[in-house]
Amino acid sequence: MGVDATSGHKAQSDLSRHEADHPSSAVAHFAAHEPLMLDSGFALAPWQIAYQTYGTLNKDRSNAILICHALTGDQHVANVNPVTGKPGWWTSMVGPGKPFDTDRFFIICANVLGSCMGTSGPASLNAATQNPWAVDFPVVTIRDMVRAQARLLDRLGIESLFCVAGGSMGGMQVLQWASTFPDRVFSAIPLATGAKHSAQNIAFHEVGRQAVMADPDWHGGHYRLQGIRPEKGLAVARMAAHITYLSEGALHRKFGRRLQDRAAPTFSFDADFEIESYLRYQGRSFVERFDANSYLYLTRAMDYFDLADDAGGKLAAVFKGTKARFCVASFTSDWLFPTRDSRAIVHALNAAGASVSFVEIETDKGHDAFLLDEPVLFATTRGFIDAAARARHLPEASR
Repeated sequence: MGVDATSGHKAQSDLSRHEADHPSSAVAHFAAHEPLMLDSGFALAPWQIAYQTYGTLNKDRSNAILICHALTGDQHVANVNPVTGKPGWWTSMVGPGKPFDTDRFFIICANVLGSCMGTSGPASLNAATQNPWAVDFPVVTIRDMVRAQARLLDRLGIESLFCVAGGSMGGMQVLQWASTFPDRVFSAIPLATGAKHSAQNIAFHEVGRQAVMADPDWHGGHYRLQGIRPEKGLAVARMAAHITYLSEGALHRKFGRRLQDRAAPTFSFDADFEIESYLRYQGRSFVERFDANSYLYLTRAMDYFDLADDAGGKLAAVFKGTKARFCVASFTSDWLFPTRDSRAIVHALNAAGASVSFVEIETDKGHDAFLLDEPVLFATTRGFIDAAARARHLPEASR
């Protein structure tokens, strides 16, 4: 019996909306008298943060690792995603015997503030109106996300993190953790990231935001009240962004100029090329699992990120006196966050007298390499974690 694709998409869409307020994960609720103070000056209350945990917290609570997700990620780092039914986004790195070993460590991954998988954001219900917040939700920053995570750790009774790790926007959170809560971070692994967002990256994000807002179905951000979504605009935004996650070499290797299921061009604007079909698929699948307004909020948070801004532009001053040890990694074909961004972080850490190791990994997989099968990344991370665990007097890996 055939499956109605339209019905399937609607079911997934309904599930995605449900996850915004009632996620398939643990949730920490904070009442009206427990506001989260934001950089904008807004006191967010009540609010909630959704999270997943893996492994066991040891008796002295010294083996906790916080994994920070990227722009379109979520808390389902190593379990099946409840909306897509697909494996978690970092199962290559998180699990028994893997670099972030759930047999040794207590792994926490929280959905970031402003997202749409259970942590308060524009897709959530506003308690005051009983309607979705939409664009009435306050604009958030990377630091706001980290403050929310810190409140979660307080709730879990975890004073100090053994490690905080993540790539891209997740890497920004790692750096913000080391800056805002230096006494709570023993080690840090920022991957494929930078201490500030470049003008080029801001420009790409603005193209995506304008694509969403130009969609007639956006309705000034209040599309959920109309029972619709700006699917076309968000799909185009995702297509444009996805190009930045890949490299020219990866695109050529995967697609070249091959035609899609045809022997000759159609002389139309159909998806003649494989790369066109691939990007359209990425756009279609994305709108089923992600909220358009959340995309606006999270890209804006990345744009605002400039770690050295409060230190007069001196990045080394941000890390002055830090006791955390750092492992920084970049990828040769990543043009979204090129190696020079990672080197700037390393130079600042060196100037601050911090303990830091750095590796530039040779690959043609582009920015997304930190999510893919990269043996050098696995070995580097495992080695750093093992050394940090010995320094923290944690048990050795049983392998």
